[in-house]
Amino acid sequence: MVLRHESKLSSGSEFETKYSMIFVIHGDGDYLYHDTADNEYIADEEALLNAKKVAMQNPNAEVFIFHQKPRNHFVFFFPLRDGEFYYYRNGQLLANELYWRDQEKSNLDFEVAAYQRFRKVTPNKLINIFLYFGHEVPEFGGAGYDESYSDRTFNIDDLTNGLKGFISDSSKFDLTILSTCFGGTPYTIRKLGSFSRIIIASPANLHLSYFDLKPLQQLNLNIKDGDIISFAKYFAQQSFNKLSSNVQTEVSVVVYDAEKIQPFLKSVYGDYDSTLISLKDMTYAIPATIEHCDCADIPTYQISTINNGVDVFYRPARFGRSKNKLNHSGWECWKY
Repeated sequence: MVLRHESKLSSGSEFETKYSMIFVIHGDGDYLYHDTADNEYIADEEALLNAKKVAMQNPNAEVFIFHQKPRNHFVFFFPLRDGEFYYYRNGQLLANELYWRDQEKSNLDFEVAAYQRFRKVTPNKLINIFLYFGHEVPEFGGAGYDESYSDRTFNIDDLTNGLKGFISDSSKFDLTILSTCFGGTPYTIRKLGSFSRIIIASPANLHLSYFDLKPLQQLNLNIKDGDIISFAKYFAQQSFNKLSSNVQTEVSVVVYDAEKIQPFLKSVYGDYDSTLISLKDMTYAIPATIEHCDCADIPTYQISTINNGVDVFYRPARFGRSKNKLNHSGWECWKY
């Protein structure tokens, strides 16, 4: 079944399209969480609801929303489409379709095709924003990321391969927002930085609360004179404030300037890649003696450029062994 709703907007709409946003919301897994008041939420459904609010409250934007859902069946035998796509322009829903997600290796094939089919062609340079919501995206392997396809892999390489289809060879996203746990690793940020000028990610655990999308609801007011870095810092501050009030664990939201962080990444990527190769060689499972940590806790990464191009919003956990850790570099590593 395919649904489509066409609006009455003509190509001569009074609203000029200035912004283009792409939301990819992964929901094929366990996304149930509770807030501090023990209210129960399904994180991907909450992200979808908030993405729609963003789409409806931006008359100068086009918004693509892709919701990747668990595989389901009609009368046990007949598989149902496991993705849903929404396209908004000038605050109105123009298209809504059910679709099949990639059945084998995932490179966001439908998502890219839908974007190319519906995107508004304009002589003006749009501000382009990409957002991904989901669990921690693995740096390698990735089998079992989708509960419906346990043998299929999905990792950072797959995500960034998909991003290539949304942009031309000479362009980048102005802003990429990675709303997952442990997104601020040198490998992840290096890969995303090939396709984005500014990146927002969390080096720590988000507990499915996700980043706050309210700053995206009125882009004409919140992005002044195309100043993306100032907007990114505002967005990160708002998300940090909301997370800090909702969770007792560590909170970190970091803004990465993809150009300014290059000296640090070039200095450490050899060591970090060697670590990833060692982890890949552990065929069955990563031992409990290996864990995420602040890269600044490892002597190899304690170099003068570690703070270049990063704006860190950090609060330690309210309990546990790290409650007295007052600062974070903004970079997440693996520690043996």
